[in-house]
Amino acid sequence: MTESEQLDSLIDTFANLQRIKTADDWKKEIDYQITLVKAKLEAKGIVTEKLEIH
Repeated sequence: MTESEQLDSLIDTFANLQRIKTADDWKKEIDYQITLVKAKLEAKGIVTEKLEIH
């Protein structure tokens, strides 16, 4: 990962955390963020089933 890609990733993470912090329903926003990340991981061939914390 290039330095530019790392910076982009950190900016995305910061923006997502701000969305969670300011959401009216933060639990719903967290679920939404998890869904997005799982979709990205699965698109890269990573199985996410075992990543879930119960």
